[in-house]
Amino acid sequence: MQNVPVCIRHELEALADPSYRSFQAKLVPTVDPERILGVRTPALRAYAKTLVRERPDDARAFLSTLPHETYDENNLHGELIGRVAATPEEAFELLDAFLPHVDNWATCDLIRVPAFRRNLDLVLEHIQGWITSDPEYMVRFGVVQLMTLFLDDAFAPEQLEMVARITRPEYYINMARAWYFSFALIKQPEATLPLFERRPCALDAWTHNKALQKARESRRITPEQKARFQELKV
Repeated sequence: MQNVPVCIRHELEALADPSYRSFQAKLVPTVDPERILGVRTPALRAYAKTLVRERPDDARAFLSTLPHETYDENNLHGELIGRVAATPEEAFELLDAFLPHVDNWATCDLIRVPAFRRNLDLVLEHIQGWITSDPEYMVRFGVVQLMTLFLDDAFAPEQLEMVARITRPEYYINMARAWYFSFALIKQPEATLPLFERRPCALDAWTHNKALQKARESRRITPEQKARFQELKV
């Protein structure tokens, strides 16, 4: 019987669109273009859904095999985690194994875990571990999950400080921090504005200014808010 990961690799190759490969390569400059097959996201998601439904054992076998050779296999792995994990604990186990192998922002950001909403307190505890870990995209994943899951009803002001305390030089970590704070300025302005009004700045200047810029670009803020965000630039 053919090795499951090899079989899945061949199926992804059959789904690949060569004309899309060069476009994807420009989006993820940290990935060697030779490792990109060119599977479009809708096709990848449809394949992941079918794999879990019709060949669950193959999906599990694929998740147990790391590292993968291609960017597209990593994307499939990220898609499968959200579809396979039935509990936050199961998701943590799969993510802790996978995230150290992630090498780009796109793979990191496509991961969605519906099971997380079953126990947000437990997820927040795990996020604190991710954002203080060493792997670059494990840190980014933690920040993105804070933005996705904790800026509405589950928000607490101390979460802002969790992200503010991250002091890392990597561009894709700090871009995620800026993204997080731009949404925090829009969704939780009363709690977030004092952080940006603080002097000396609570954030490094690049992240501070990038967050304000991204917030100003939103259509969800008033002209008065836009003007205030411009004033806070350093």
